[in-house]
Amino acid sequence: KRSSGDNRPMPELPDVTVYVEAVAERAAGHKLVRALIRGPFLLRSVAPPVSTVEGKTVRDVRRVGKRIAIGFQDDLWLVLHLMIAGRLHWRDSTPKLSARGPLAAFEFDNGTLTLTEAGTQHRAALNIVAGEAGLWALDAGGIDVLNASLAEFANVLQSANHTLKRALTDPRLFSGIGNAYSDEILHRAMLSPVALTQ
Repeated sequence: KRSSGDNRPMPELPDVTVYVEAVAERAAGHKLVRALIRGPFLLRSVAPPVSTVEGKTVRDVRRVGKRIAIGFQDDLWLVLHLMIAGRLHWRDSTPKLSARGPLAAFEFDNGTLTLTEAGTQHRAALNIVAGEAGLWALDAGGIDVLNASLAEFANVLQSANHTLKRALTDPRLFSGIGNAYSDEILHRAMLSPVALTQ
């Protein structure tokens, strides 16, 4: 999908995977000193509060659908959904959160992860959840295509009769595939997006 005035595709499985790897490389084993959030529209959960992850060390970073999940001590998770225009940046120091600056800054003991978003619609989302159950409650349930067997992929693809495009982009069927990535998949496979899965 593309937003008006922004011709960049939404971050999908390949992009999110690269973000996960980059965040893990920089933040794993490091302590989150503080989390600064510019506006209330970003934060989509209130319990547990953001302050519960401050002072805790990153134990894991993983992808949950199109979300980036940063796991801390005590099984707490900071979960970011970049949506269409959100981007992450690693900086040596923490920038000021002004009206035109980052939406959020996560200051670690070795640098700062910032979240920016182009445009004015502010679709990016931040959740703080507790435990695996809280983390997976954010997941639509689609299979991880990078770890699925051919038989599993085919079974899920043909589980209902939809167009290939609709099936591939349904997060309940396949995790992390959106419009741009499905177009690339179908182009590479030389298949029409309107062909039926059956």
